[in-house]
Amino acid sequence: MGKSDELTRCLKTYFGFDSFKGSQEDIIRNVMAGKDTFVLMPTGGGKSLCYQLPSLLMKGTAVVVSPLIALMKNQVDAMRNFSDEDGVAHFINSSLNKAAIDQVKGDILSGKTKLLYVAPESLTKEENVEFLKQIPISLFAVDEAHCISEWGHDFRPEYRRIRPLINEIGRAPIIALTATATPKVQHDIQKNLGMSEATVFKSSFNRPNLYYEVRPKTTNIDREIIKYIKTNLGKSGIIYCLSRKKVEELAATLQVNGIKVLAYHAGMDSAVRTENQDAFLMEKIDVIVATIAFGMGIDKPDVRFVIHYDIPKSLEGYYQETGRAGRDDGEGHCITFYSNKDLQKLEKFMQGKPVAEQEIGKELLLETAAYAESSVCRRKLLLHYFGEVYTQDNCGSCDNCSNPKKQVEAKDLLCAVLETVIALKEKFKTDHIIDVLLGKETSEVTSYQHDELDVFGSGTDEDEKTWNSVIRQALISRFLDKDIENYGLLKITTSGREFLKNPISFKVVEDSDFEDTDEEVPVRGGAACAVDPGLYSMLKDLRKRVSKKLNLPPYVIFQDPSLEAMATTYPINMEELQNIPGVGAGKAKRYGEEFLSLIKKHVEENEIERPEDLRVRTVANKSKMKVSIIQSIDRKIALDDLALTKGLDFGELLDEIEAIVYSGTKINIDYFLNEIMDYDHIDEIMEYFKDSSTDSIQEAIDELGGDFTEEEVRLLRIKFISEMGN
Repeated sequence: MGKSDELTRCLKTYFGFDSFKGSQEDIIRNVMAGKDTFVLMPTGGGKSLCYQLPSLLMKGTAVVVSPLIALMKNQVDAMRNFSDEDGVAHFINSSLNKAAIDQVKGDILSGKTKLLYVAPESLTKEENVEFLKQIPISLFAVDEAHCISEWGHDFRPEYRRIRPLINEIGRAPIIALTATATPKVQHDIQKNLGMSEATVFKSSFNRPNLYYEVRPKTTNIDREIIKYIKTNLGKSGIIYCLSRKKVEELAATLQVNGIKVLAYHAGMDSAVRTENQDAFLMEKIDVIVATIAFGMGIDKPDVRFVIHYDIPKSLEGYYQETGRAGRDDGEGHCITFYSNKDLQKLEKFMQGKPVAEQEIGKELLLETAAYAESSVCRRKLLLHYFGEVYTQDNCGSCDNCSNPKKQVEAKDLLCAVLETVIALKEKFKTDHIIDVLLGKETSEVTSYQHDELDVFGSGTDEDEKTWNSVIRQALISRFLDKDIENYGLLKITTSGREFLKNPISFKVVEDSDFEDTDEEVPVRGGAACAVDPGLYSMLKDLRKRVSKKLNLPPYVIFQDPSLEAMATTYPINMEELQNIPGVGAGKAKRYGEEFLSLIKKHVEENEIERPEDLRVRTVANKSKMKVSIIQSIDRKIALDDLALTKGLDFGELLDEIEAIVYSGTKINIDYFLNEIMDYDHIDEIMEYFKDSSTDSIQEAIDELGGDFTEEEVRLLRIKFISEMGN
């Protein structure tokens, strides 16, 4: 029997598989030949087997460094299932007491244990290092190796101490494994683990079965998610949120809307966390709402959708989290909700960190924003980020390829960008290049005297969005390169210099506009709302008539999202109308009758079946918060103090108050306004809203000039809606 047959027989005996997947066999041979091995393989490619099988066949115990306790438990349970000996796999981490650790050490010394999982923190403990020096070690495996690099999405400083500890314990081959690494991160890992001579096995990052989609994040996001899950009943899904608070709120909202769901985040009691994870794996629930603490090494093959409620901090994180969908090569839908506001929040979180870390964080955020806003094939963008070229023009399974945007010729624009990069001696980032093209006299531009260059102001015919799009697509087409070592400085490539000598056609698609609007953006396509356009326009006409009669701007009566929801769920009585987002009891009573009779007539004449089941129920806690805010305002508590006591930042408090007044409740914040603003200013903004046909904050700021802050304008809009509409 040849060596290959022997390995395949062991694979069948220990793991029940008939054949190896991808490059697994070559990797295993390399490890068993005692060579250092670097494995870059997407989630679901079968990384664990690459060290598990050799550990069973080689003399001694394999030491696997792994970052998460839940992941270790998962892997150890799986290994024990493959063997009739429980002692075959163990873990050592902070969750074990002394008796349990003694049991583990006993099994290792007796030679039963082939795999020992350790957390990096446990590996650094002196007594563990001394113990490991006494035993024969077959190999060291460093799982989730991207944790070594501060450019990785999950940097762990203690991972940088692994190599010195290995040297102290004793030499054995090292296998480092990760599912996401840009060329920069890969270099960092190899350098730090002292394995620059390692054989590198790199699988393609393309997951053809995943569908990537980015939707604008609007006030109606919970409703969209509920509708999506209800049209995919019984399918398993993960929803990622950035904050623990949002995880708990969203899980509660989904629960009251009849969805089998639990929450998971690092702040929960560990027993509850494990219980919730098991409920998801055992399919007692369909959906888990989680922070990124959930999912590393979760081996559930049939996750059918991954939803990002908030944009992730990096494209590596995004790739890894979306990669948990469709690991069985079946359907996997990846939906991300994106708004510029989220990016600003993430940047705020970085303040207070060391400057270098902030710079890296910002650069990673910019890459994520570029991905979300781009109209280019998402697969092409993702693979380019990981240093892989995707040659197809249309992948057929992302929103940009399913609904391609119009392309425009941008040969001259690319030449202008390349000339500017050269004029700036390849020492600046995208935003600086665009400032020079647009002729912006920023402090940075003038301090470098770039306002004196010929290229300064050469691009004023185009806007910032277009220049961003040209630069992004020039990077994908390899005319430009980003020096990631130096925080994203733009360099020109050989092909870029060729292009300047001999320009050829260069088409770009304009990027999507994800400007934050205060109005709901109706999302089309996918599983979005099927708005009845006929009814929607009739409701808008009625709103116009009512607004004329009462001499009020239309948005004071009902906002567009409320009309859109009416044209989706067809409410025909007061109770149903009050369940429409943005419509409270007061508003329903004041304006509702005419709208209800119009909808009723439309439903009867067109014999429409109403989707009453899609009434989004809200969680009582939310209304508790609202009641408490209204009571505090009645007691004239200063709004900045109120925000502090509620644990909200000022903008979030204004969100809550806006929701209160837009749904028809009257409040009086004059006591606070008179403290912080001049009477003249208050009158000026109030007059503006009386004459304006829109309640957009951005338009108000543009119209009023730079004299007022966004907060001031929002406060006055609250006063206006409350007094005029309620």
